[in-house]
Amino acid sequence: MRRLKELARICRGDVLKMTYVANSGHPGGSMSSMEIFLSIYSFANVDPKNPFDPLRDRIVISHGHTSPGVYSVLGRLGFVDIDQVIAGFRHHSSIFEGHVTRGIPGIDWSTGNLGQGLAAGVGFALASKIKEQDYHVFVAMSDAEQAKGQVAEARRIAKKYGLSNVTVVIDYNDAQISGRARDIMAVNIKENYLSDGWRVIEVDGHDIEQLLYALKEAVEDKVNPVAILAHTVMGKGVSFMENNVSYHGKPLTKEELEKALAELGIENDVDKYIEMRKHLPLVKHEPLKLGYEVKINVPTARTYTEKTDNRSAFGKALLDIVKANKNSETPVVVVDCDLASSVKTDLVMKEVPERFVQIGVQEHAAATVSGAMSADGIVTFFADFGVFGVSETYNQHRLNAINHTNLKVVVTHCGLNVGEDGKTHHGLDYVSAPANWLGYKVIVPADPNQTDRVVRYTASVYGNFLIAMGRAKQSIIKREDGKPFFGDDYTFEYGKIDVLREGAEVTLLGCGAIVENLVAAADNFKGRVSVLNVACPLDLDEATLRKYCDGKKVLVVEDHAAPLGLAALLAKFMMQKKIFPSHFEQIAIEEHVVSGPYEALYELYGLSAKKIAEKVAALLS
Repeated sequence: MRRLKELARICRGDVLKMTYVANSGHPGGSMSSMEIFLSIYSFANVDPKNPFDPLRDRIVISHGHTSPGVYSVLGRLGFVDIDQVIAGFRHHSSIFEGHVTRGIPGIDWSTGNLGQGLAAGVGFALASKIKEQDYHVFVAMSDAEQAKGQVAEARRIAKKYGLSNVTVVIDYNDAQISGRARDIMAVNIKENYLSDGWRVIEVDGHDIEQLLYALKEAVEDKVNPVAILAHTVMGKGVSFMENNVSYHGKPLTKEELEKALAELGIENDVDKYIEMRKHLPLVKHEPLKLGYEVKINVPTARTYTEKTDNRSAFGKALLDIVKANKNSETPVVVVDCDLASSVKTDLVMKEVPERFVQIGVQEHAAATVSGAMSADGIVTFFADFGVFGVSETYNQHRLNAINHTNLKVVVTHCGLNVGEDGKTHHGLDYVSAPANWLGYKVIVPADPNQTDRVVRYTASVYGNFLIAMGRAKQSIIKREDGKPFFGDDYTFEYGKIDVLREGAEVTLLGCGAIVENLVAAADNFKGRVSVLNVACPLDLDEATLRKYCDGKKVLVVEDHAAPLGLAALLAKFMMQKKIFPSHFEQIAIEEHVVSGPYEALYELYGLSAKKIAEKVAALLS
């Protein structure tokens, strides 16, 4: 106990030094949370000599801006080199970035966007239960972020699934950037946790003995998730910083640093670290990417010969995969947001309920929970409508990408295929939005057979994927001999463009629900029109595009918003690769579309086989 108290004093000095050397950072909250961090890392089953032990406890720091406090604790407890932390904090060549980063020993989740940490912790806790591994999850949070709706979503999930293996410790300093937290946005933190079925323990957040005792009580409670409200003081330890919100995100001046370190009784040796920093190279630090080997069985694909919807093909393929891996080394789990019968995950819900997680209408937490589970040894499928699984959860998936998760996002009801549901439900950014989740791969399959094989492929490889599809039933794409193009002899290859028809003059390009209309239109002009299925719009096939687009008239057709969809990606790529069509044109969505049967909408917006054929005829004339 005495050692931890002494470390708190030393770590506060480290925080002030590293933020001064970097001339940026967040010292106030770091000093407020210092005893919380020391208590959690000392109490939890984590070993600095084996920081990535699969059976370790997981620790999530939700208020990631307090990285100086976290890094100082990790340095003093032997997880990392404290000199490298102080000299390299926020430097481009250093792993010690401005907000905590997954992959640094002792840090299990990259954070910075407040309000997501508890959902990530819930994801880890669910993974622990599903894998039947007895590790505990500790989440450190700020009080200000309790105002976020995603926090409430995560609380409810933890209670529903009986996650007594998750404990949250809240730094309750009643201070945030603009003043007192109670004045900025009052939140009944204690009452909210109690009302959602959590046990609440209140402590002095600067009393390590109280914190350790509360953590012990929390872990021993096998019934309830526990929230520890730790009452603290912003800037604790330096008199002129205490309760002064101006030090939330501002380092000390030289004179202030000298005064503060003297008050703490710590040597002012910052010149040493300033000199070390001068010699750091002008390079990016090596990426920190944690992953695991996916060990699953991939059952034989199904081949469809009759018209059906891609979402049903997805649901059946998913059921096959889940059933084949009930006892595999890598579990396969499905996360749903009260749309099981629509996105066709109800098959898993009914037949393998232990591999089905129902989150309800809480998409933000669901996306983060899914990401954390997928990072923790579980192949996770998160299924939703396009407008919810892409547009509404944009930032959650962006953070999943940053965390290098293994998430399979499957969005149905994309494009105009939703028809009568109208403007609010026409997901028109299923390519453009995930293109900004750097590292995600996007696949838009052309028919049920390609969908089936895409689902099986993505389950078998580590990485983040988004699979987009519509709602309506689709024709089976056939070869000119009448056999299914994506049949028994077809193997999905990520990035490959499928040549569905060959012609000499015009090339039609598209993906997803529109492809069957492209084929139908092209069949009116045999030998003159090529059809390319661009199922992987973010990773394009140069050789195929060069062969079928260079010097040809090109028409890109898509039920996606026009500005940044498939046509934009193709145009940029072809310019970069010096592939020059003689003519380049697109048919896409230029406005928020009216309600109506999707066939009528396709006709109105130029996406029907008839309208495409009319455009082709004009290009050929």
